[in-house]
Amino acid sequence: MALFSRRLGIDLGTTYTLVHLPGRGIVLNEPSVVALSMIDKKVLAVGDEAKEMIGRTPDSIIALRPLKDGVIADYRTTEAMLRYFINKALGGVRFFRPEVMIAVPGGITSTERRAVVDATLAAGAREAYIIKEPIAAAIGANIPIGSPSGHMIVDIGGGTAEIAVISLGGIVVNSSVRIGGNKLDYAIQEYVRKKYGLAIGERTAEQVKIDIGSALVLDEKLSMDVRGRDMISGLPRTMTILSDDITEAIQEELNGIIQAIKNVLQETPPELSADVMDKGIVLSGGSAQLRMIDRLVSQAIGVPAYVADESYLCVARGTGIALDNLESYKRSILSGK
Repeated sequence: MALFSRRLGIDLGTTYTLVHLPGRGIVLNEPSVVALSMIDKKVLAVGDEAKEMIGRTPDSIIALRPLKDGVIADYRTTEAMLRYFINKALGGVRFFRPEVMIAVPGGITSTERRAVVDATLAAGAREAYIIKEPIAAAIGANIPIGSPSGHMIVDIGGGTAEIAVISLGGIVVNSSVRIGGNKLDYAIQEYVRKKYGLAIGERTAEQVKIDIGSALVLDEKLSMDVRGRDMISGLPRTMTILSDDITEAIQEELNGIIQAIKNVLQETPPELSADVMDKGIVLSGGSAQLRMIDRLVSQAIGVPAYVADESYLCVARGTGIALDNLESYKRSILSGK
């Protein structure tokens, strides 16, 4: 068995879980969803297959996300999901238990942290290491975190936005706000319901956000036909929705992220603030792919902002790089069991 397969890094996200194998890169990217039987509580499906069931299950089956705002909401289901992802990533029959590194929100409590470690060990890991998402995202975005200079990373995932200023391999100031892609989807659902009297599901709202969503008003308007249930007649109806609608729908949530960035900068030592002004703010995470979000941050903060290459892969890639250089990172940013 090749040595690289004895270690794997996991970006355990509220919306998606990504697995990185050193030497092979990202080998798995599936929704953090589990389908359970309500009769005997058995796991029926995980990942892509389970997500297809959201909003479409009979009473005897429930499709749920075991993570809420980046932390474990359902321990047993998270353990089952982790076991599935670990086995699928490593494949075949294994004669060893791997070392696993899990990325968690920067604002996680010691109890929540312990739950992640315990669930990972119960899922078949020999060792479980914890790395904070802002650090992993910065490593994955090729930011030289070990330098004596301030770097700001804003990682916007499905459940949380992690904002941190990093210097000399550690987090100097950070904030974790429970605003992410899921909150944006919910805001779109509510807006469409109130403005157009149309009820749409969370998968539809997510697709609308991806296809026509923008953080700022676009010069060239986008539109999309959306199907849902008419709130008055109760019958199916199709509606054309514009990108301006989505921009308006998500403004309040985006303002929450902007305010959190401002709060972190206000607490940042002057020397590091000057570094951030000079280098700019790096945006990572799946929700950083929202159109114009870099320009919104630049306008609101007055500091250049850039979206990292393959922003949704940054955290997972960072866990893999940290695993490859475990001894270098162990002392400053990792904690074992």
